Amino acid sequence: MKIFLAQQNYHIGNFEKNLDKIIDAIHVAKSKNADLIVFSEMSICGYPAKDFLDFKDFIDKCYNSIEKIKQHADTIGVIVGSPDRNPVKEGKDLFNAAFFLYQNEIKSIAHKTCLPNYDVFDEYRYFEPAFTWNVIEFKGKKIALTICEDIWNLGDNPLYRICPMDILMEQQPDVMINISASPFDYTHADDRRATIKANVLKYKLPLLYCNAVGSQTEIIFDGVSLCFDKDANLCCELSQFKEELKEVNLNDDGTFDSPIIKPAAVVSTALLDPLEFTPSLNIQQVYDAIILGIKDYFTKMGFTKAIIGSSGGIDSAVTIALACAALEKENVRAVLMPSEFSSSHSISDAEKLSKTLGNPYDIIPIKNIYEAFLKELDPVFNNLPFNIAEENIQSRTRGNLLMSIANKFGYILLNTSNKSELATGYGTLYGDMAGGIGVLGDCYKLQVYELAKYINSEKEIIPENIITKAPSAELRPGQKDIDSLPPYDILDQILYQYIERIQGPVEIKEMGYDAELVDRILKLVNRNEYKRNQFCPIIRISPKAFGTGRRMPIVGNYLD
Repeated sequence: MKIFLAQQNYHIGNFEKNLDKIIDAIHVAKSKNADLIVFSEMSICGYPAKDFLDFKDFIDKCYNSIEKIKQHADTIGVIVGSPDRNPVKEGKDLFNAAFFLYQNEIKSIAHKTCLPNYDVFDEYRYFEPAFTWNVIEFKGKKIALTICEDIWNLGDNPLYRICPMDILMEQQPDVMINISASPFDYTHADDRRATIKANVLKYKLPLLYCNAVGSQTEIIFDGVSLCFDKDANLCCELSQFKEELKEVNLNDDGTFDSPIIKPAAVVSTALLDPLEFTPSLNIQQVYDAIILGIKDYFTKMGFTKAIIGSSGGIDSAVTIALACAALEKENVRAVLMPSEFSSSHSISDAEKLSKTLGNPYDIIPIKNIYEAFLKELDPVFNNLPFNIAEENIQSRTRGNLLMSIANKFGYILLNTSNKSELATGYGTLYGDMAGGIGVLGDCYKLQVYELAKYINSEKEIIPENIITKAPSAELRPGQKDIDSLPPYDILDQILYQYIERIQGPVEIKEMGYDAELVDRILKLVNRNEYKRNQFCPIIRISPKAFGTGRRMPIVGNYLD
């Protein structure tokens, strides 16, 4: 059986564009005499559609798209993902569904059984779990069709009471097909291979896995669609972070007419759960994910140009380099805004960076504006000592300047805050925390340095002095990050245990970290939830990012 996997980048709610992509791929597959083409989860409307799913008109448009696709599913079978209305009056109004189209008809509909509601997922809000399970008979084959999470319910501690593949096995299928919208994080591509191989080993069947690709605001879908033969050999792996249409030929004996990419013995079945933070882990994937996140955010929102505050520090330097790679250098405007506390090397480093990259930049000193603020506030401040108030005036002045230029010329401000800063509240609301999207907000400080090294791996783009000098906000004389925060090699490890690995204070202290330091850091994280709650969307690259995937009370008192 000749099968095509269509790994495509969809735009949520853009039915016309999504439909054109799907039909174009069907025509290519038909021209190659394919028997079947497989698209990813919710390919009709894009994933996650969130509360768009509550609108009757939105669901009507999904069905209209399916009707149009049916006209092209004549000599070829087509599997597409879409919401499906629940005809029963009990339960939720919709199912997360996979439609099987053939001979210009809807031949079968498979509903998703395992509905995740952890991290970025919230499927129980919209969907009813499947309550019927049937194989699809097509050209002498029995297909066990499942959707994303349905194949993740394995192991000693399954998340769900029902495993749909166990039920489908009673009908003696010949092949498993899973359509998915599985988000990227720097551990997840390895986890997917392990999970798919575990399914193949359990059920002794070949498995074709079609994943979405593309960015939907903060969530990145990285593709890496896969085919495993019945012996758990990896026979096909599509590109990461790119659209691709791939032909595979499934033999009657459960093998593929393809060279084995990785034999079963090489592909691990262990999920990747790093017990300690490794800043360099899959750093190229992190880089590629952020590039895709920036690019798709601008393309899908109709934006073209970005503006960034350039401080001469590592965070802004990496952000500018990433933006130039994603949007082209001429579309990235850097603004240097030195104050009386800015070092001369910060200005020269920032200038050198933009000259190397070739992006436009401006220099706007903030001394006069800052002094005007202080003059007007003098009667209120009443000669009180210099403190965080004066520091934040500088940051908010810079934020105002950036937003003014953005408004005047139609730029989108890219935020440069990193995860270490956001976790501990080391940032100024309405100042350096302003922005349309957070580029580095899911990268700890040590990962930012690794990104800088990766960017410089072939030639120096980010000046070496930016990478080697001690980080500083430069809001007061001689200021260094270490004055307010623990060293990043310790801070990032503790933050990783608390945020990514969800270890509490007792567990972290048992790892050998200083008890007072652990309490101090975790209190900073909890007490600054109100700041993060007002922050812009963050491009997600980790297993646990700030935003929709981590829901904490603002007024929580867990550690006090």
